[in-house]
Amino acid sequence: MKGENIYTIPNFLSLYRLLSFPFVLYLAISGNEQLYAILLIINLITDALDGIIARTFRLQTELGARLDALADVGMYISAITGVFVFKAADFAAHLLSLYVYTGVFAGSVVISLFKFGRFPSLHLYSSKIGGYLQGIFFFVLFVFGFDAKFYYFVIIWAILAFCEQICVQWALSEPVSNAKGLYWVLKYRNKPK
Repeated sequence: MKGENIYTIPNFLSLYRLLSFPFVLYLAISGNEQLYAILLIINLITDALDGIIARTFRLQTELGARLDALADVGMYISAITGVFVFKAADFAAHLLSLYVYTGVFAGSVVISLFKFGRFPSLHLYSSKIGGYLQGIFFFVLFVFGFDAKFYYFVIIWAILAFCEQICVQWALSEPVSNAKGLYWVLKYRNKPK
């Protein structure tokens, strides 16, 4: 992180998401569905934008990866809370999959905290695609309503992405940011020195 230009648009977008987390969570808990949905969608859009801008203009930083990872944790907590507060009836028949998703998400965070002493900031390809899918799902959920087939496609992808993240964390001996995926981690680890 030393010597990095931390004053970048992607870092500011991640910082915005991190700072807005308590307010978005409060909106969910207090039952303000309309404002909650608007801010959640804005956060999902800024999450996509910060990654696209960082990669396109080569503005990726270690600080940005960590800010983004923390903001993602807040966004997942806000999204799951909103689902239980506002859409409980829609998800009543699908709670097992939501609990599995929440469990593997929490597991990936806990493993990283215990093993490396920090939140994961791997940004695997599967997680990036999963993030875009989840963003589209939440937009559809709060604008058009619940679609079970789309939900299962998204939730299965997300569960598999978090399982890959857990495998990557077990395979690593030290924390890294912006890994591509388990294949690349194992390929690099097994490369002769």
